[in-house]
Amino acid sequence: MKSILKNIYGDQKAENAFRRLSVVMNMFTVQESKPEKEFVNEKDAVLITYGDSLCKDGEQPLKTLHRFACNQLKDTFSGIHILPFYPYSSDDGFSVTDFQAIRPDLGSWELIQSIDSDYDLMVDLVANHVSAKSQWFESYLADDKGFTDLAIEVDPATDLSGVTRPRTLPLLTAFTKRSSRQVRLWTTFSADQVDLNYQSLDVLENMVRVLLFYVSQGAKMIRLDAIAYLWKQTGTPCIHLQQTHDMVRLFRRILDVKAPHVVLITETNVPHEENVGYFGNGTDEAQMVYNFTLPPLLLHALFIGSARLFSDWAQSLKTPSNQTTFFNFTASHDGIGVRPLEGIVSEKEICKLLDRIRNNGGSISEMKRPDGSSRPYEMNITYLDALKNPDDSVDRFAVDRFLASQAVALALPGVPAIYIHSLLGSQNWVEGQQVTGRARTINREKLQVQSVLESLSDPTSVRAGIFFPYLNMIRIRTRQPAFHPNSEMQILHLDDRVFAIKRFCIQQLLFALNNFSAETLTVCLPEKSSQPLSIDLLTGAEYRIDEVLLGPYETLWLTVPAGC
Repeated sequence: MKSILKNIYGDQKAENAFRRLSVVMNMFTVQESKPEKEFVNEKDAVLITYGDSLCKDGEQPLKTLHRFACNQLKDTFSGIHILPFYPYSSDDGFSVTDFQAIRPDLGSWELIQSIDSDYDLMVDLVANHVSAKSQWFESYLADDKGFTDLAIEVDPATDLSGVTRPRTLPLLTAFTKRSSRQVRLWTTFSADQVDLNYQSLDVLENMVRVLLFYVSQGAKMIRLDAIAYLWKQTGTPCIHLQQTHDMVRLFRRILDVKAPHVVLITETNVPHEENVGYFGNGTDEAQMVYNFTLPPLLLHALFIGSARLFSDWAQSLKTPSNQTTFFNFTASHDGIGVRPLEGIVSEKEICKLLDRIRNNGGSISEMKRPDGSSRPYEMNITYLDALKNPDDSVDRFAVDRFLASQAVALALPGVPAIYIHSLLGSQNWVEGQQVTGRARTINREKLQVQSVLESLSDPTSVRAGIFFPYLNMIRIRTRQPAFHPNSEMQILHLDDRVFAIKRFCIQQLLFALNNFSAETLTVCLPEKSSQPLSIDLLTGAEYRIDEVLLGPYETLWLTVPAGC
């Protein structure tokens, strides 16, 4: 820990930082012994949801969520990621006004801990910024002790043209301090989200205190929100700086000492090679990284009906150690990233994909280039609607195509992370988007739980057509040793229209096949066996390994009987 602090702050300041952090760490009593079980296995799957994605009149939403999970999702999910449930002023929770409080309209820490008693709890450390309406920022404006260096003050004449911008909004925002002094502050994401100055030991100490507070409240997984932008240094792109990686190492080291059972997950919407850098050497940074290339590349593959590019990319899914793995998701509360397609899909093909999103009712958010121009940053749309065929008014394969996409994410090495609106088969919330004027609202609908349950009870509804087959896939997956995040993987090239992955370990050999087209295909498994038959885990049907028939967008999970 001392050596990491020296890398960040230099010898003298590091000693002071170490003393201060030691005091903070000693304040919290959490598990200090090494965990006995693996940090993840094939039984793990995480539900991603807002605390109020499901609502019931007269009831605190966290209680509604817990009941729904216990009644509907039993033996399916091991963990629940509750998106920021803290008081906030904007950005649906990510402009935090109080890091250690629960929004009164959602519930209480007792309800959070109740959920934690049944599921591994995943929470957000919104480490990059704080709300401009927070008490912390008010203390900064007042020059209160401990908060004078909270924000990053910048001379407006400074050349910041080389800074990587995830938004098109201005990078600096003007504020007036209580002393009447005018300041320009770094605001990467919005004028209401003031970037924290980690060169200040007061900021460092306060955020480590927040981190350990979450652990003390039961958090088993910590999502480091927007972590790539954490450290700012003029004259650099201010993304993925060495100090940022060192800060991730510092958080990891603190948890290794105080709570080795807690997993760090980095959220970095960037191209794949940059993203996997947050694994570090396999033991010193994040145990999991969001697999940001998966959602848009899978969408593109199903759009063109070819698995070739996707298969080539999937073959590269390696991590530096068995203590690391991918957090595999296809949708989240945010949009579907465009930058992760860089270097994989041509600009022409990306443009076609963006046009399809617009035709399916979605929109495209942009970021600013260093030269001042804009480029696409993310696609704002539900994953179900993103996959629809805009040229087919009926699109009888819409549900099958969507389930195929989710099956791919379940079969890849890593831990599946499933957004509640994907699980429930939600479609674009256009009305909500029109009310807020924000593109991301389209995939953040607040649902009445009774209405959801009524839809699920109707076997002809889209929700039911997705929810129950999806749950069945997850439950079957949890029983397959070959789907362990660190089991072996081999991508098979059986047909350009088929994504085929071989997963295997000592206990099991499994072939996951996914037809990316609307055609009926026949493929041959390359496995040599004295037993010509294989069994589909999803249906129990038998298939000849030398002649496997795949219907349009069909998924098969085939096993070859042991000993063959």
